[in-house]
Amino acid sequence: MSLYTQPPCSSSTATTTVEPSIATSISTIHPDILQAHILNRLDGLSLVSTACTSTELNSLASQQDLWANICHSIWPSTNTPRIREMISRLPSGWRSLFSECFPLTTGPRVNSPRDHDHPSELISAVDIHYKNKLIFSKDVETETSSSWFLCSPFRIDMLDPKDSCPTPIPNSGSEETCRDLAGDLSLSWILIDPTRLRSVNLSSHKPVSVQRHWLSGEVHARFATVLATGDRGSASESVQCGIVVTCGGGAQGGEMHVRGVSLQVEDMDGVFLNGKGSLGVLNTGFEGKKGMSGRREMEGRKRYEMFLEMKRERRERRLKKEGALDMLCVSFGVMALVSLGLFLLLR
Repeated sequence: MSLYTQPPCSSSTATTTVEPSIATSISTIHPDILQAHILNRLDGLSLVSTACTSTELNSLASQQDLWANICHSIWPSTNTPRIREMISRLPSGWRSLFSECFPLTTGPRVNSPRDHDHPSELISAVDIHYKNKLIFSKDVETETSSSWFLCSPFRIDMLDPKDSCPTPIPNSGSEETCRDLAGDLSLSWILIDPTRLRSVNLSSHKPVSVQRHWLSGEVHARFATVLATGDRGSASESVQCGIVVTCGGGAQGGEMHVRGVSLQVEDMDGVFLNGKGSLGVLNTGFEGKKGMSGRREMEGRKRYEMFLEMKRERRERRLKKEGALDMLCVSFGVMALVSLGLFLLLR
């Protein structure tokens, strides 16, 4: 990459030639200047692109402090002693975390073997931003090996039922609040397997739906990642890792509180999976292929809408099948009743 100086334009049509001595190669810039004044101002995607331009820039752009600062700025909840220690054991450190958690996870890799070794513990690192300002950041550890967890419906709550988190989100009491949250609210839910050093971001970044509860008046913002498990024909062929942020409280015209942040796994029959089934789905997420980083919001919403359509079609097929069975049972009943009547008449 070279920087060239060009003389002012003139009305002449002659071609202007730049002397090679005027050209300034980027390799002449001191590495400290590149790191202090250029590289540390880039976001993650720009830093990845910069690393691909030359061997020298690749070396400079691979510095752990650069990637640590990027990850901490995007996901402040990852700046805890245990997560920092776990990230230090990854092959590329914080750069590995960015490559695993920034893109959208879509499903299993082609011809990848099914992993039946479930994690014994999960770490959830959750960050919520409103208008690019952090309003919620927390990490929670969940033990997953108990029989109670494996048999109960899978659910991770980031807040206790009596807890809440104040926010600057205005409560207008109208649908305007839902429209504002659809564009101004963003969430990241990084799920970490500390034993096998794996991580995945289960959020669609922006809400896929925002609705106000008709009775309580609370606003529910849903984020989702849809995973294709590969079990064709079954209810778990595609599953939704759904995250619901519940906002409420405060008088009309005041500010709302975050009252709940929860994660559940739902199949196409609308059934919430238990702990054992959900861990199998999450293994697909940990080992799954990644989508395009620059289109994660659009891709996440599109996959969610496709999941709802597949869910609707599956419900219609089930209703048709049940209707046909009901009709068959009624027909057999009528035939039996007619046969019984004829038998009594001909006796």
